[in-house]
Amino acid sequence: MMRGGKYLRNRLLFGAVAAAALAAPAAAATLVLGSYPDSLIVFDEGRGAVTGTVKLESGLPTSMQLSDDGKLIYVTTITTAGIEVIDAATRRVVNSFRLNRGNTRYRFSGGAPDPTGRYFYTMLTKIEKGLDRYTVGKQQYAVIDLQEQKVVRTADIAPEDERAGGGRGTFKVSPDGKYLYIFGQKILVLDIEELKVVDRIDLAKPEGTALENVGFGGALEAIRTDGQYAALFNAADPYVHNKVFGIARFDLDSRRFDFTPIGPAPETMAGLQVTPDGKTAYTVVTTGQYGNKRCEFWRFDLADNTVTGKSEFQCRSRFRFGMSADGRKLYIYGASYDIEVYDARTFRLEKTWDLDRDTTGAGMVVVS
Repeated sequence: MMRGGKYLRNRLLFGAVAAAALAAPAAAATLVLGSYPDSLIVFDEGRGAVTGTVKLESGLPTSMQLSDDGKLIYVTTITTAGIEVIDAATRRVVNSFRLNRGNTRYRFSGGAPDPTGRYFYTMLTKIEKGLDRYTVGKQQYAVIDLQEQKVVRTADIAPEDERAGGGRGTFKVSPDGKYLYIFGQKILVLDIEELKVVDRIDLAKPEGTALENVGFGGALEAIRTDGQYAALFNAADPYVHNKVFGIARFDLDSRRFDFTPIGPAPETMAGLQVTPDGKTAYTVVTTGQYGNKRCEFWRFDLADNTVTGKSEFQCRSRFRFGMSADGRKLYIYGASYDIEVYDARTFRLEKTWDLDRDTTGAGMVVVS
């Protein structure tokens, strides 16, 4: 009888501990944002407060992305055409350099590291300062060696592709390190060894005049449940050129993709933000401008590619869109000193977090 009572008490204790563990909220993540003039803001989601900053020796941050393993943050800067690599856990700079040297200048925004972390791929423009003029070269594909801290390979862009990617396109390297994807007015697939386009996909990133994309810089989000990548894209039929938007899924190794149209393309759309379980996604749609501008959250069910909810929110003249690590909160921020926090289920504004400093267009990285 005593043994049975002890067994029952142990079972009850175990059940209480398990219930408490299930009821406990997930650990708060850390948000990292670019800030003027040359730093990153470190913000604690749980506390709703800035907990530190990271000084960038190469200047103003213009893009950020988290490595596939979540251990490193890659930052590009415009002041000196620099690259900074940050340890995501310690927030310490582990690599920092500038490409601008002597009379040679570079301009680029964004890019993507290879899976080994040795190389960084981008599109850049080289500028040479002469005695009486600047000579601006053509935009090129480029490979930057992060260990040697310099540009080691370049290749000219074919005339038909000069506008397809664009200097602010979104870049992603396939897991096997063989292909570079550039997402812009068209999707380009480059063979990294040759730096030549091997495929062109006639899907375009949704136009985003009023807002910037987020993600790996933006247009893509990992669907972690099956290792695919998903993004919002526009497509047009070849006859009347009617534009529709939909969700495209990519296998970056095989270069296969599947595009599911959803409806008529809105004027502007932000990048897709996918919840950790891969079942739900969100975007921001804007229509009109100035006094007639209208901003809405849209919710998608990724199982059947349908819009399941919409809600208007107060617009800003310029802003960016992000999501919390657990997928329960939506963030509106950028070109301001704060972050507006919305409940992802109800779309209601819950609070506003003060950053105490202005943010750049570099976006947001969420570190779990």
